[in-house]
Amino acid sequence: MTPEEMTAAAVEATGLDDFGGDSFRAGLDAYCRSIDEAQLNDIGHIAVAANVTASLSNRLKVVDWVKLHPEIREEEIVAPVFVIGMFRAGTTLLSNLFDCDGGNRPLLRWEAGDSIPPPHQNEFRRGPRVDAVAESAAMLDMLNPDISKVHHETADGPTECLTLLGQDFKSLVWEAITNVPSYSGWLMQADSRSAYDYHRLALQTLQSGGVRGRWTLKSPHHAIALDALTAVYPDARLVLLHRDPVALCGSVCSLIRTLSKTFSDADHSAYIGRHWSDLLETSYQRIGAFRAARPDFPLLDVDYADLMADPVGTVSRIYQFTGDPLTEPAARAMEAFVAANPQGRHGRHEYALADYGLDEAEIRERFAPYVG
Repeated sequence: MTPEEMTAAAVEATGLDDFGGDSFRAGLDAYCRSIDEAQLNDIGHIAVAANVTASLSNRLKVVDWVKLHPEIREEEIVAPVFVIGMFRAGTTLLSNLFDCDGGNRPLLRWEAGDSIPPPHQNEFRRGPRVDAVAESAAMLDMLNPDISKVHHETADGPTECLTLLGQDFKSLVWEAITNVPSYSGWLMQADSRSAYDYHRLALQTLQSGGVRGRWTLKSPHHAIALDALTAVYPDARLVLLHRDPVALCGSVCSLIRTLSKTFSDADHSAYIGRHWSDLLETSYQRIGAFRAARPDFPLLDVDYADLMADPVGTVSRIYQFTGDPLTEPAARAMEAFVAANPQGRHGRHEYALADYGLDEAEIRERFAPYVG
């Protein structure tokens, strides 16, 4: 898998050749150089190459669509809400609750990877592109039934910003599906600004089809790139989810092993334990540095336990922070969602720290400065 092969495949698939600059190239190069570290199996070789090609193809189509419709660059994105924090901190539940309010505009799973043409209201939740993603997800569930137990997303439901950031190849998505230390090392030193510039362009493009509202977005990548995020979205509203680091480390490691074992038969458990606990610490450090440098920037702390105990009440507090009214219909829709989607609905998620070479006492000591 080389950068030249991947870009050529995307050009052939789309008939387009303008990537909107080469900001993606350094990340693509770093990823391709590191891919042997993932020890991919046969499925992994096919799936990862297809994923890279699809990411490049969507980028080509977004850039081309904006060239044909230059007014898209004037689209306004006002005070978007970014939920930041590591995987497994409650971001999926919170995103789904936001999605119950028709005044919000989520990034849906299907449109993040197949953005062109941007959706109209009558095709936002249904249609051939939604069906194609649903079929692909069903096939992945057949290959690895544990995925739905750990992290369940529907094709027509909210998703991570990781997919869009991944189209500039500065995204934790590539590390999450393939354990690639060299790429991760490169990513942690990279400037994410171009990824957020592309992210904004993609959002402008998507809303230009007519599906609008306050953007409600989420990704663990945001925690490590707050300077870039806020440079591109200076009026963003940041919501930081907190969870017990012991539970967080164990759950994150389980998620990553579940995702990546579909594509590799090697045992990456020890690396996963080291890397993702380090990433959690780096996230805390960078959030702390951002808060120290930007004390006036609007950022709301939300505890995972509060979200789980009182989901709608927690959302109401977030709405007070963002300055939006939580309407009675939206609150009722959120309550109905919670009732219909109890924790563990898709299977019980079980994990053990020892499986990843982690020790509870060591984690508590290590993260004591951040827990307070």
